[in-house]
Amino acid sequence: MSEQKILVVDDDAKLRDLLARYLSKEGFSVSGVADGKAMDRRLTEQLPDLIVLDLMLPGEDGLSIARRLRRDSEIPIVMLTARGEEVDRIIGLEMGADDYLPKPFNPRELLARIRAVLRRQRSVGEGDENQSGDAYRFGEFQLDLKTHVLTKNGDNIPLTGGEFALLKVLVSHPNRVLTRDRLVGTLKGYDRSPFDRSIDVKVTRLRKKLELDPANPQFIRTVWGEGYIFTPKGNATQQ
Repeated sequence: MSEQKILVVDDDAKLRDLLARYLSKEGFSVSGVADGKAMDRRLTEQLPDLIVLDLMLPGEDGLSIARRLRRDSEIPIVMLTARGEEVDRIIGLEMGADDYLPKPFNPRELLARIRAVLRRQRSVGEGDENQSGDAYRFGEFQLDLKTHVLTKNGDNIPLTGGEFALLKVLVSHPNRVLTRDRLVGTLKGYDRSPFDRSIDVKVTRLRKKLELDPANPQFIRTVWGEGYIFTPKGNATQQ
């Protein structure tokens, strides 16, 4: 199996060097650049398997870069943010980042998050021999659990790897309340802060793609104080 490629986009040369040495020892092929322009040049030469992207960059900031990346590709993104910038972390997830990590951080935690994101991406990108390949239908939508394609009346609806993984869990447990803790454990595979908002942000992104009125969802409904419930018949009654 060839080495998975990580691109670190951070203007801190010492941090880039530290991460390159550490992640290389863990079996990754790592390269680093200082800003968005250098990243764009690197992407024309070779596409990485994952991008570690700093929020605060000279020139174009990380949020703008994440928005561009998600518009043009499905490359997983782990965003680095300054500690305490909760609003920016949420916006980063809304822009399509798959995970985030506040600075300063332990390289081992970044490694765990990178592996979790890549593992989730791999499960999305590869066929599962244990799946029947049958499509799951709800409303005007069809989700093929084998080809990982979501369509609405025959038109493709683009999903990130994290969005597909969450939707797959939801449609696999129809009409059952799934707590945030269970969703985090299933999708992330490591401990998270009880104040983590990544699941809520992904639900918001899915609602924008699935619901006629995201503010009054019919398919992915909130059960206050507990979690979320997927109602395939589009039950509009709110709990």
